[in-house]
Amino acid sequence: MRGVLAGAAVATPEAQAALLARHPAAEVLLAEDAAGTPLGFAILFDLPEVVFARSCGNLDDLFVRPEARGQGVARALIAAAISEGRARGWSHLRWIVPEADVAAIALYERIATRADWRSYVVRLDPAASL
Repeated sequence: MRGVLAGAAVATPEAQAALLARHPAAEVLLAEDAAGTPLGFAILFDLPEVVFARSCGNLDDLFVRPEARGQGVARALIAAAISEGRARGWSHLRWIVPEADVAAIALYERIATRADWRSYVVRLDPAASL
């Protein structure tokens, strides 16, 4: 079964899990309720930060189930990523967000400082665009 996100086809959860399992640098933070039901996840990468001769964190994806939004799950996942980064000595934690994701931007504006760089992309596979 395939899911749909904003009109674009996305991979099944099994395919997504298989991809993460093959990528040795990907780490997943999982938010669950008291019964163990997944509420959301964050995918992190620990990357070299050559300018500072340290490492930094890259929050590659953050997702909260629609029925769990507005309950602090995203904020908790970001807090967990920050805590992990401090423990690892990261110089910073960074992430990108689509301009159209107004709800996410509202949260990020409250808990982080907007970076002073732009993000660009070269689409190599048009079918993989969101």
